[in-house]
Amino acid sequence: MPKNAPESSSLVGAEYEVEIGPVAHGGHCIARTDEGRVLFVRHALPGERVVARVTEGDETSRFLRADAVTVLDASKDRIPAPCPYAAPGRCGGCDWQHAKPGAQRRLKGEVVAEQLHRLAGLTPEEAGWDGTVVPAEGDKLPAGEVPQWRTRVQYAVDAAGRAGLRRHRSHEVEPIDHCMIAAEGVSELGVEKREWPGMASVEAIAATGSQDRQVILTPRPGARLPLVELDKPVSVLRVEEKDGGVHRVHGRPFVRERADDRTYRVGNGGFWQVHPKAADTLVRAVMQGLLPRKGDTALDLYCGVGLFAGALADRVGDKGAVLGIESGKRAVEDARHNLQGFDRVRIEQGKVDQVLPRTGITEVDLIVLDPPRAGAGKQVVRHLAALGARRIAYVACDPAALARDLAYFRESGYKPRTLRAFDLFPMTHHVECVAILEPAGKGA
Repeated sequence: MPKNAPESSSLVGAEYEVEIGPVAHGGHCIARTDEGRVLFVRHALPGERVVARVTEGDETSRFLRADAVTVLDASKDRIPAPCPYAAPGRCGGCDWQHAKPGAQRRLKGEVVAEQLHRLAGLTPEEAGWDGTVVPAEGDKLPAGEVPQWRTRVQYAVDAAGRAGLRRHRSHEVEPIDHCMIAAEGVSELGVEKREWPGMASVEAIAATGSQDRQVILTPRPGARLPLVELDKPVSVLRVEEKDGGVHRVHGRPFVRERADDRTYRVGNGGFWQVHPKAADTLVRAVMQGLLPRKGDTALDLYCGVGLFAGALADRVGDKGAVLGIESGKRAVEDARHNLQGFDRVRIEQGKVDQVLPRTGITEVDLIVLDPPRAGAGKQVVRHLAALGARRIAYVACDPAALARDLAYFRESGYKPRTLRAFDLFPMTHHVECVAILEPAGKGA
């Protein structure tokens, strides 16, 4: 029986002494109680013996969530978490601050391998992957040092107007005075130093390759915007209560990002890779995998502001052509602006599964897809496979979605040629992968 077991069916607060098993997708490890209950335990490492306190679940739950509150037998990979907020019941932003950097990457590699095996039936060798997760340039730091990589931080604001970050799987705010993984350009704004009365959240953005800084304010219902005076020049946008749209208060409504020797405009807090090295790292991996040729036709799906479309357009030349598809209206406007120098690039707005069939395209040479976390799905994968591309580059921020879609590609006649994994979210459980696919009948 657990210690401190509550009288009701809820097991929150109950404590179990357990042996920690393998890592699982989501920033936790798996353990079992003496009664056979499955625990998903945060703040633990494989092989440790810990006291785990339940944070979610009751007698009827299929599994329980828990935090390791006491480490009885520590892993050799454990270090003291550099951040004081990275502890049970506190900030939920980081998952692995208590693990050495090399161990974090091994854990992520184990998760990728497990997802490939379970959801796609692929070994690392069959996926063309060497099993490693590669750190971004400059991120290979000694244990105890934290890379300052997060160029976009969304601070939650508590009822007292203090900026902080949300606790794990909670709406509760952990007020902080400094986020260790925030990029220098975010930290220098000083968002945590001032109060934000009436605000629900404050997002801070520090562009890569320019000095552009931006904050996006989301007021609570009926609240007025405060006068924003931060430590550095910054443009201010607000999220409208009525329609959820983002509108300029003062300064530019966009930031200028830099990648692949091009400048990209990203408006209204639109999507851009968060790690300052991510965009260049991913473009390099995609282009090395696709090997575009002059005159190729290519698709860039879920294209955002045109990062991969621009890289493809540079490489396929004046006789090639690139079609980008993106659902976000502002992102499409930015993509068209960013790529206006290419006569043979077209950007269409809408969902990929709806727009692609309407284009009438029946064959292409190359495809890049960078879908949202849920993946592309069976319908889109089947359509892409029918286009007969020489190679397909799949950029994935979720190894589970990638593995599911790789299984759909296999059903449709495509196999992975190579797979690379990058640690573009240090201290968290997230990992970015780039898979290059080719027709299954083609020799290695």
